[in-house]
Amino acid sequence: MWKGTRRWFAIAGFAACLFTAAHAAELPRVSLQNGASRLIVDGKPFVMFGGELGNSSAGTAEQADDILPRLASQHVNTVLMPVAWEQIEPVEGRFDFRILDHWIDVARSQRQHLVLLWFGSWKNGFSEYAPAWVKADAVRFPRARAVDGTPLEILSTFGAETQRMDSRAFAALMEHLRQKDTQQTVLMVQVENEVGVVSERRDRSDAANQAFRGEVPPSLVSALQAERAQLTPELGAHFNPQGRTWSEVFGDAVDEVFMAWRYATYIDGVAQAGKEKYALPMYLNVQLPAFLERAGEYPSGGPHPYFQQVYRAVATHIDLYSPDIYWPEFEYWVKRYQSLGNPIFIPEAKLEASPYNALFSYGEAKAFGFCPFGIDSVPKTDKGDAERPLIVQVYAALESLGDLLPAAQADGRTRALVLHAGSPRPTQTVALGGYLFSGTLSRSWPKKELLTDDGAMLVLQSGADEFYVIGSGLTVSVARDPDVDARVAGIASIEEVERSGADWKVLRRLNGDQSNQGRQLMMDPKVFRIYRLRLNAITR
Repeated sequence: MWKGTRRWFAIAGFAACLFTAAHAAELPRVSLQNGASRLIVDGKPFVMFGGELGNSSAGTAEQADDILPRLASQHVNTVLMPVAWEQIEPVEGRFDFRILDHWIDVARSQRQHLVLLWFGSWKNGFSEYAPAWVKADAVRFPRARAVDGTPLEILSTFGAETQRMDSRAFAALMEHLRQKDTQQTVLMVQVENEVGVVSERRDRSDAANQAFRGEVPPSLVSALQAERAQLTPELGAHFNPQGRTWSEVFGDAVDEVFMAWRYATYIDGVAQAGKEKYALPMYLNVQLPAFLERAGEYPSGGPHPYFQQVYRAVATHIDLYSPDIYWPEFEYWVKRYQSLGNPIFIPEAKLEASPYNALFSYGEAKAFGFCPFGIDSVPKTDKGDAERPLIVQVYAALESLGDLLPAAQADGRTRALVLHAGSPRPTQTVALGGYLFSGTLSRSWPKKELLTDDGAMLVLQSGADEFYVIGSGLTVSVARDPDVDARVAGIASIEEVERSGADWKVLRRLNGDQSNQGRQLMMDPKVFRIYRLRLNAITR
């Protein structure tokens, strides 16, 4: 009897190991392929048409019942939602995941995915989402301090007990996810939120000052020295590997680099504790500096591009870094992240500009996800397509591309451009498939007055001379790319289309006055639509 029981347990244990290994092999993962950012889910590339909830929109189970079905009807397939430390561990050592479980269940019923935002020790630099029992005990959980010694509403990165408790709570969250979410509704996790010291360049607590007066860890100096030729201008200009102390090694950038090292060290410990339980992809977001802002005016020590290489040297359990972009220089910030080798994922973006920046993200930056902030504030409407909010129109059009989009991203068959009334150049051009697509903002005829202040398009090549274009607010001219050949381009046909099952349905064939006599794609100035262009090229 005992031998049989022991044999049964051995077989059961072996089967469990096989199941665990299979489950682990199927975990979502993030990668780069030919410059395209890819999130692999169930073995296939998954494109996130996402949105981040407002900070107070996920605090109850009932909110899920209202918000998630509404967002599903608006073609939002992935929702970024906060999970607060104070919510899951209101009493020390007692964890409560009932609210999160309900959100997972409702999301699964709507065929949606979730990305969890761990609001642990910090959110937007401050520590308001830590439990009350943490905030009330400044001895056990020390605060960062200002230059005059005043304690800040910011937990210090030098609080060893704070890191231990944050790591324990995050590990409990990930272990619960592993057991609860066997169908992988949750795809990724953000660790902390927009970290950095606010109102000061660095923490001036006694522990911080003592570390600041000491030597830079040799491992950090060696890691940066190995990448010396690739260091960002902001870091490379100050890096002196012959120095020993923080001030000697990093000069005028020392305060911010010192805090970047501390936040990276702390967060890596939290991420490692979570990954040991359930190794979903984990990323860090950041509040980017506004023009002429100084460290402390924006959170000092966060993983923005200037000193992100410090994080990459220290926080080895973080898979990617992602920008929260609210400033007008959207393209600039995306390129800064691309230059550091990050897969492009935009976890927060300004809602008002999101329809246009979404097309740039998926088409030009080849992102796997884009997420306007406050997506739950987008109103639901039962009116016709033209009356739907613009981001809903864009997501509906992108969704209709289906597998065409990730395949085209990976093959380099997508481009995009965005124009505004205040853009430095009135015309922008992208090259694709041997053709040049030049866009200008839509104007009236014959007065040539602007019909819109904003326009954008995503161009996807589907055949040798066939292209799908999603866009609004532009007039697009097509020419042959002289770097390809000397032929002359022409437009064979322009059709407004929509997806009908596996096929495309032609809604209108645009010609005559609607195509400038067959010479231009003239988009609707206010509504995002899908156009199919068939082109030709003739010898001179």
